[in-house]
Amino acid sequence: MSVSKSLRAPTPADILARKGGDPLVVLTAYTTPIARLVDPHCDIVLVGDSLGMVVHGMDSTLGVTMEMMILHGQAAARGTKSAMLVIDMPFGSYEESPEQAFANAAEVMRQTGCAAVKLEGGQHMADTIRFLTARGVPVMAHVGLTPQAINTLGGYKVQGRDADAARVLEDARAVAAAGAFSVVLEKVTAPLATEITRAIAIPTIGIGASVDCDGQVLVVDDMLGLFTEFKPKFAKRYAELGDHASDAIARYAAEVRARTFPAPEHVYGLETSGAPKP
Repeated sequence: MSVSKSLRAPTPADILARKGGDPLVVLTAYTTPIARLVDPHCDIVLVGDSLGMVVHGMDSTLGVTMEMMILHGQAAARGTKSAMLVIDMPFGSYEESPEQAFANAAEVMRQTGCAAVKLEGGQHMADTIRFLTARGVPVMAHVGLTPQAINTLGGYKVQGRDADAARVLEDARAVAAAGAFSVVLEKVTAPLATEITRAIAIPTIGIGASVDCDGQVLVVDDMLGLFTEFKPKFAKRYAELGDHASDAIARYAAEVRARTFPAPEHVYGLETSGAPKP
């Protein structure tokens, strides 16, 4: 599919200006090859701390470190040209104080060249977001289900039902007022996500939220069928590459055992590079 897109990567200000306009397309990427694949089609490439689970086999995102985010951020940066690169701040790297958050966010930006960082939390993180943005660190916020807080949220539960709705709405309002240029709404009921999108002046990016959000994000390994440990309801499979890869690996193993690979066309004869071939 051909894509008509500016070669200049959008800035946080450009993303903010997209509020209410054409939907923002966001996908994760953790490696250079995947970043090269998603970059022409996306407005934002997100190096999410979900890499802990889908790349490193962790049970949650809580074990992800700054070093991991920087390493994968550098890899994704090499493959990102026309989308904006955003990198997650890992658990424990920003919650202690605004000063801690700034030091670590500045290090991530310095080492990866990303345009912005993403951090989780609503009202309680508003002062930190305000501190960062005042010092030149653009922030994408993240409210609703915040995976780094699953131990206090009681698991990966849908947010916005019953008494939760008012809290999630106030969280979104707080991060918008603090200066975030966009906010991810994760696993938020559709009616609430629509209400939030209409209530705040910054773009909302849904994942398991409403089609009315200003954009959508998915974990690329989910949508390509590469991560199969579990499948969230919102993770639509656009391909089943995991199945195709498994079939290919099985064929390779069978050919090695049958000694049909490598075939003559895959091996080198005695001829030198400059000598004519028989």
